[in-house]
Amino acid sequence: MIEPDEVPPTARGTNLYIADINLQRLLERRASEELQRHEDRLADFGAWAGGPLDEQAEYTDRYANPQHVPQPYGPNGPQPGHIVFNPRYVACHAEAYARGAVGLPYQKGASGRHLACFTMGYLLSQADVSIHCPVTMTGAVAHVLNTVAPEDLRKRFLPQLTRMDGQALSGGTWATELHGGSDVGATTTRAVKTDEGWALHGLKWFTSNAGSGLALATARPDGAPAGSLLRGGRGLGCYLVPSHLEEGRPNAYSVRRLKEKVGTRGLATAELDLNGATAFEVAGPGEGLKVMMAALEYSRIHNAVASAGLLRRAFVESLGWSAHRAAFGQTVIHYPMVQDQLLDMQMELEAAVALSFESVFAFDALATGDSDPEQGGDWLRLVTALAKYRTADQAVKACRNAVEMVGGNGYTEEFPTARLYRDCLVTAVWEGPANIQALELLRLVAGKRPGDQIFLGRVGAALSDLPPQAGDTAGLLEGALEECRAALSHLRRNPDQAPRHGRRLLDLLSDTLATALLCEEAVADLKLGDSRKMLVANRFANRVLAHHNPIATEMEPALAAFEDVILYQPVG
Repeated sequence: MIEPDEVPPTARGTNLYIADINLQRLLERRASEELQRHEDRLADFGAWAGGPLDEQAEYTDRYANPQHVPQPYGPNGPQPGHIVFNPRYVACHAEAYARGAVGLPYQKGASGRHLACFTMGYLLSQADVSIHCPVTMTGAVAHVLNTVAPEDLRKRFLPQLTRMDGQALSGGTWATELHGGSDVGATTTRAVKTDEGWALHGLKWFTSNAGSGLALATARPDGAPAGSLLRGGRGLGCYLVPSHLEEGRPNAYSVRRLKEKVGTRGLATAELDLNGATAFEVAGPGEGLKVMMAALEYSRIHNAVASAGLLRRAFVESLGWSAHRAAFGQTVIHYPMVQDQLLDMQMELEAAVALSFESVFAFDALATGDSDPEQGGDWLRLVTALAKYRTADQAVKACRNAVEMVGGNGYTEEFPTARLYRDCLVTAVWEGPANIQALELLRLVAGKRPGDQIFLGRVGAALSDLPPQAGDTAGLLEGALEECRAALSHLRRNPDQAPRHGRRLLDLLSDTLATALLCEEAVADLKLGDSRKMLVANRFANRVLAHHNPIATEMEPALAAFEDVILYQPVG
């Protein structure tokens, strides 16, 4: 019988890293050297995130949202106004950078891997997505400056984003315009050549982290051809826009208004008028969209780990409540229906962690030259699209379930579940909703790229390693793999049908890959004599890949070993 003292009543006050056994085992299995390098830092970060950061997040969300202070007239005429943040948010935002959430890979002697930064993102999202979001965009801008920007821009601006002394600038990505968010290639913002560089004129309709010190913005130089995302964004350039120029002069853009959002209320999201803002060219026409997409692809990985983090927080709050809430004579965790719900949340959490960190490992392998640039690049884009889609979808379901698990109290702002549910909704639309991920997938598996063969090879390798203990899971995964093979072959023969089936293919491939990744983890644990992860993989395969019988005649193995599975204890 699980006793209340075995489970913290809430995540608040706990070390979000130390308490996450599943995460630690994954990192130890897949990146032991990098874990050894950063484990103490991650433990310190987890303690901070579970304590001061989470307390600040609640305060900012409930009582101290950012405010736009207009200043229509000053001594020299109209003034741009400014955004005011509460001091606690400002302090925590700065501390995230000081702790290395962006800068670690760029420090002297660093490995160049971003695993620790993405792991910090996973921990940040459990406490405050409103700080994880600007950290994400800062990391994306730094990545672009480091990999594709001209040398003079890289030397001048990259250190300002990656310093770890508490004085780092934060970044933004300004692509969304009034005509629509996803069709980045149809940008209407103008870029005019000047003696200083370029001057940008236009309206950016949805700029998160509107108070950033540096931002990437899409714009079209005068005379460049029109385009859209589907036509490759012909004529589009990508520019770096600082908030302030020499001697601290504010750049020529102004806040039209702050957005009133469902969630992430601690984050300033604004409509910005670019009134001839000084900018520096990162990439000119023909390459600008590629550069912005590189930033968005980096952000999509962060979106996936953020969704996994939200799943983790939803599970922890549900587990803690059920272990401490007494109803009808006993704590509710001992009721079979509650146990069933908790196991479902836990298996989806572990699938989300496996999927999202697979994209992290793929990114690092490509960044450090450990994977082939062509095949590794295709795998990174493919797994990121699948992870971004599936983890966001499941995060919303998990956060809703956490509200339901806690009940009426969970619907109030006095409990973290209400904020969790509001904040999780951003993951489904941030950096491209499901249909955009489906288009990305189709380009990789039904276009000119060989993503279909890479995917089938990876899942096939996981299937071939399954031992007899996998039971029905081997057959279910084999059946799903054949469904994937048939679907991908059909779209290769009938490419005109691809747009109609893209969303269905996204579901099929993401479910199949999540199962395969759980099976890989299970096989590794079986070699250590622990069958717990195999119970999770079996449950996941039966719930997701099979036509599940809701009224089973025999108790499911994971439910029979409920206490060990839910508390991450070894199962012999």
